Amino acid sequence: MREFPLPLSKADLMKVESPARYVGGEFNAVIKEDMLDELEAKGTTSYVRFAFCFPDIYEIGMSNLALQILYHVLNESPFVACERAFSPWKDMDAILREKNVTLYSMETKTPLCDFDVLGFSLGYEMCYTNVLQMLDLSKIPLLARDRGEEDPIICCGGPVAYNIEPMADFFDLVMMGEGEEMILELCEKIREYKHSKNTDHPMTREELFLACDSIEGVYVPSLYDVSYDPEKGATITPKKEGVKKTILKRIIKDLDTCLYPVKPVVSNMRVVHDRSYLEVFRGCIRGCRFCQAGFIYRPVREKSVEVLCEQGRQLEKNTGYDEMGLLSLSTSDYTQFPKLAETLLDTFEGHHTSLSLPSLRLDSFSLDLMEKVQSTRKSGLTFAPEAGTQRLRDVINKNIREEDIFSSLELAFQGGWSTVKLYFMLGLPTETDEDVLGIADLARRIEQLYYDVGRRTGQKMRKPDITVSTSLFIPKPFTPFQWEKQDTKEELIRKQRLLKDNIRSRNIHYAWHDFDSSVWEVVLARGDRRLSPVLLEGYRSGLFFDAWDDQFKLEKWLEILGKHGLRVEDFSREYNEEETLAWEHVDVGVKKRFLLSERHKAHAETTTPSCREHCSGCGATCFGVGECYAAK
Repeated sequence: MREFPLPLSKADLMKVESPARYVGGEFNAVIKEDMLDELEAKGTTSYVRFAFCFPDIYEIGMSNLALQILYHVLNESPFVACERAFSPWKDMDAILREKNVTLYSMETKTPLCDFDVLGFSLGYEMCYTNVLQMLDLSKIPLLARDRGEEDPIICCGGPVAYNIEPMADFFDLVMMGEGEEMILELCEKIREYKHSKNTDHPMTREELFLACDSIEGVYVPSLYDVSYDPEKGATITPKKEGVKKTILKRIIKDLDTCLYPVKPVVSNMRVVHDRSYLEVFRGCIRGCRFCQAGFIYRPVREKSVEVLCEQGRQLEKNTGYDEMGLLSLSTSDYTQFPKLAETLLDTFEGHHTSLSLPSLRLDSFSLDLMEKVQSTRKSGLTFAPEAGTQRLRDVINKNIREEDIFSSLELAFQGGWSTVKLYFMLGLPTETDEDVLGIADLARRIEQLYYDVGRRTGQKMRKPDITVSTSLFIPKPFTPFQWEKQDTKEELIRKQRLLKDNIRSRNIHYAWHDFDSSVWEVVLARGDRRLSPVLLEGYRSGLFFDAWDDQFKLEKWLEILGKHGLRVEDFSREYNEEETLAWEHVDVGVKKRFLLSERHKAHAETTTPSCREHCSGCGATCFGVGECYAAK
């Protein structure tokens, strides 16, 4: 295999925090040398060069399963060559600018401006200005309207792309939904566009975008007019006849037959989630009313145990990882979970490979499973009650009872566990001080339960280690709470102090989320195209890596927001149910009428059963997957 020299010297690399972020050469990385040879020989237009861009540092991007899946999907295609690129940390950013070096790909060190397509994975709104950083370092015009025929096509996908309006001015194409099929269809259109350059009738970028509009799930922001009314909300309409009025998300109907990377790229350095992963299923049966993922990823589709176990064997063989994680929104809801866990544990027995279980729902916890996992590696347990009182758990449709919590933890303590992490949210709709104090009370009673179990069983118990962690509620699009207001920063601070002052045990530790980023996150999550100039000015004033607390500067963002005639309250307020929301031209399958119904049930403190118990008619089964989950 040929070597691709770095555009920077070793001396430059020695100046940065982690040189391994920028050198490539990882195990299982893909380089299509035959395509590169053909390109060098003829300047061929017969294939597409795709740069998969992750707008955060290498360690976070390489922990992203979507990157691994789409990287291999694209490279399995005979006409696509996909490489990777990440946001350089600020030390490397400064060196690239000082040396006038263009941001390059990991595999062949090719400047990103020389690719046909740059595809960004957007998993978090706070990474928006890192997209602009990567485009800027790649010497590509930031605004879509400023790009010419020689510039790459800039596209994106991911969960936050369902409301891409704050970033719409920067992207040529947006992929709504699961990308395994859609991204190849998009590349085929770009291949045709590229091939037409050698004909008598070359296709323009505008003609390409119109052609891409015919792909289900693809959104072309430049093909729509947008206006805003203070009372009626957003109006987004096609500029031309024939452009689709609604963008329907794409889903993969059969996960068993869908390509899954059993030879993922293995990093040369430690990354955030340094293990291999099995994706157990997509979707969620629960319907927690604050959870965007639980609605946008519907309907539920499971992989078979046989396919998962074979993929697990291949991953162990092809990576060398000694830990394998199970990935889904609620893994213990997998209908064959006991069989899967038992088969995987048997497979890895004696191999020094452990099975890493995610946060489990308290109402489906199994002592038997705990003991089996303990046989390979024992660690702390993580649960997410979300609210401190039963009333508020009913409001958010958590669908667990207090007795479920205590009976499950009693089993855990009997099994020898002493470390427990409990996740809650502050600022949920209808929350009162009683609900906040309920978190402290629940933690105290769990501590007491631990000692009671020791006395009843005669076990010698070490001191319990209980962590209470609170994040802050953010009303997200496509959830029943998308109309709700966010508490003010002052109110959230007051609630945190109230909780902190009422946790007095040395065995209970309190960890809380940063306020400032939550204030800005709601602006981006529910924002619209009026934010594009705000984000552009923010980036040009040096604001990026906002996902990092030590880099985020709320006051500067608020100053820029005000200069453009906007306020945080424009986006954190309670929305009128009659107004048109900025993201209503996107159809995720779950219908607005259902979300409204769930909102009204929340305020009535009424729960909705899971999809396994009863089909509530959310609309997601209209994708042709078959009958609803409850009917299977």
